[in-house]
Order: sequence, then structure tokens, then C-alpha cells
Amino acid sequence: QVQLVESGGGLVQPGGSLRLSCAASGFTLDTYAIAWFRQAPGKEREGVSCMSGADGTTYVADSVKGRSTISRDNAKNTVYLQMNSLKPEDTAVYYCAGAAIYYCSGYDPYEYDHWGQGTQVTVSS
Repeated sequence: QVQLVESGGGLVQPGGSLRLSCAASGFTLDTYAIAWFRQAPGKEREGVSCMSGADGTTYVADSVKGRSTISRDNAKNTVYLQMNSLKPEDTAVYYCAGAAIYYCSGYDPYEYDHWGQGTQVTVSS
């Protein structure tokens, strides 16, 4: 059974950092594209970053470019999203999602078959 479990969210001051984790089970990361999305209250779900399973190629959305890095630990079957220089507008529920494709193909939520439960990130002083 495919499962994704996020952790690492919390309350952080502007300018701070967080590392989100997405622990995967039921498949190996080299066979899935894993993406991070976020959704703020009253806003649409937004793609933040993606990592291709086949070769580890990464993509970062313009909204977080230069401040966020996606990575993975194959031994732990876990994908991470390191976020630095956080801003209040980064406040959202962050989700990881998996698609049974080898390469990232964008941030259309309907292309992702499996979702975690989400983890809240709040950036506030």
C-alpha cells in the first residue's frame, strides 16, 4: 500500500528555516515523481517543488526559488523540502504527493495519485 507521511511543519519567525520530511512506503523513490504542494486558506493548491524519481532532477517554483531545496534519502525512502528565509506568505499546509511516473511533468494536482495528510507551516512573529 502506497503511503506518504509528512512531518516537520510548525511555527517559525520570518527569516527562519524549516525542513519538511515526506516518508514514503509501498514503493521506492526511484520509480515515482515526488512533489511538494502547498495550500493557504482561500487559495488554490500551488506546486512548490518536484523531484524526478529516475534521475533525481529537481524543479523549484519561482515563488520559493533560491530559498528552498528538495532532496531525498534513498536509504530512508524519504524526500525533504528545506525552506530558508521564510516569509509570512509561505504560511500554508504543505503536502507531498507522488505520481507513478519516472519524471516530473509539472504541478497539475490531478497527475498525482497519492497524497500525504499535510503539515502546517506558519510563518509569523
